[in-house]
Amino acid sequence: MKNMMEKGTQAIQILKALLASYLVTGILLFVLTLFLYKFEWDEQMVTAGIIVIYVLSTFVGGFILGKLKRVRKFLWGLIIGVLYFVLLFLISFGVYRSFDGNGTNVITALLLCAGGGMLGGMLA
Repeated sequence: MKNMMEKGTQAIQILKALLASYLVTGILLFVLTLFLYKFEWDEQMVTAGIIVIYVLSTFVGGFILGKLKRVRKFLWGLIIGVLYFVLLFLISFGVYRSFDGNGTNVITALLLCAGGGMLGGMLA
């Protein structure tokens, strides 16, 4: 019984960190759209902004989960980064119904998300 409670607690902690990551993503994307509207940025600036948002969001999720776990924080941060990317990828695939990017961009996004989460976990 105690083992099942620990697994449930782990899942809740992971979900809290993911929720925080996506909350940060939503806020930062809103700020990015305001900057895009105000300053009429080109596509390169928007792409750079989205990459920064990915890293910051996974950093926050990794930091939160690292604080909650207190052991192997870098590993938990890495897990949050990968889960963030997988969920983001599945949502994008569900919306667009196709895989429209090249493999290099997908791998780069995965590495950035995983790295951001791991860094957040390490600094927790």
